[in-house]
Amino acid sequence: PWQAYPQAEAVNAFARGVGSAMTGDPVAARSEVARLQSLRDAAADMKIAYWAQQLDIQAEVVRGLATCAEGNTAECLAILRTAADREDATEKHVVTPGPILPAREVVATVLLRQGNSQDALREFEAVLAKEPNRYRALAGALQAAERAGDTAKAKHLAAQILDQTATADTPRPEIDTARLLVSR
Repeated sequence: PWQAYPQAEAVNAFARGVGSAMTGDPVAARSEVARLQSLRDAAADMKIAYWAQQLDIQAEVVRGLATCAEGNTAECLAILRTAADREDATEKHVVTPGPILPAREVVATVLLRQGNSQDALREFEAVLAKEPNRYRALAGALQAAERAGDTAKAKHLAAQILDQTATADTPRPEIDTARLLVSR
């Protein structure tokens, strides 16, 4: 029963909210923010404070992305950075593998989309320090390093991606990019 596990139900709301915001639909994203806040409140009522905090962070990530989708970049980044700082200060629950989408990775992705490659690279590297070998963070860092003109770092990241995906059986543009960089 979903009512007993608001943190599990929140996975769907978080995914829909991020997807809505990243595809330019802030109204749908804000609807998922409300859903996440309701689930946060349910977790708080159940006295599962850890999950209430995590759901609040997820709601803030989606709210920040919705703000970006509305064109308020400075406010968006402020909201996302606050959420990332909160997430970084939180100990990981013993039964979870880590965040589905780290808030700091969202900050990095937004910065990269805005053309701020240097800051994006620093944020992706911060994610990798906490979540080593995270594929999306490696791929984002590779893209940021390339755009920032840091060829040595890009090649190093490309080698990590190729090592991680040595037995991958699906095509991915990041793997193709990594192969090109390493072969130069």
